[in-house]
Amino acid sequence: MLDTLRKTLPNQAGIGFKSQHFQDLLDDPGPVAWLEIHAENYMGDGGRPLAQLRELRARFPISVHGVGLSIGGENPLDRDHLARLKHLCTWLEPESFSEHLAWSTHDTGYLNDLLPLPYNEETLTRVASHIDQVQETLGRRMLLENPSSYLSFDSSTLSETEFLKELTSRTGCGLLLDVNNVFISAANLETEPQAYIDAFPTDSVGEIHLGGHDEDEASTPRLLIDSHAKPVADPVWDLLSYTLTQTGPAPLLIEWDTDVPPFAVLRNEAARAEVALTA
Repeated sequence: MLDTLRKTLPNQAGIGFKSQHFQDLLDDPGPVAWLEIHAENYMGDGGRPLAQLRELRARFPISVHGVGLSIGGENPLDRDHLARLKHLCTWLEPESFSEHLAWSTHDTGYLNDLLPLPYNEETLTRVASHIDQVQETLGRRMLLENPSSYLSFDSSTLSETEFLKELTSRTGCGLLLDVNNVFISAANLETEPQAYIDAFPTDSVGEIHLGGHDEDEASTPRLLIDSHAKPVADPVWDLLSYTLTQTGPAPLLIEWDTDVPPFAVLRNEAARAEVALTA
């Protein structure tokens, strides 16, 4: 049965945990109410990462965000990887688990990227089957994140929002709405981000993400890249405000994974997220 271990994150601001911020979080977390970790960083048997995580778990709600399951891949899910993920979630008992609508494996190789999918019935059947397997193995509902897109497929017969809505209907999974990804995809594919939010199945949203992006100055037409390497851009904050009118308050994460700044910078971003939530 799904949700046997499910808890809930607070409808407040969280940040992605980085080990260099461990003591800052213990001393003065400020507005940071919860933390997210990347699952693959904590699948070992011990050491400093797990020691830090156990101490943080006693103080903060935790969200586990996977990057390596390759939910959209053509091959079966890696059972060893899934077993390690189950072990992590069993002892950690996180409030949330999420993964990406993407693929990152081919044959026996792993690609260090989250690659896009065509949205059609064949892909829908495969992804739904993989989600069912994950949820059954973990004994909990998972959230699926919308990707940042750089191209579209001629073989797609569904829009991304239609695809995600059908997945929630078939599997009972929830959704992680990444507002920065919506902004990036809309810029790259020359669509309207507000129209995407209007069509999104917001009743299934269990978590919202924000992050920074870069622009490829040499590209024509304009190309935005999901870098997680700088503050959230003002137009993305504006899109968040619009999104929250559709979703209501939700757990809101600041992602910053490259060129990680001092903790004070992340705390300021979290404070701005709290303002958006209370508004």
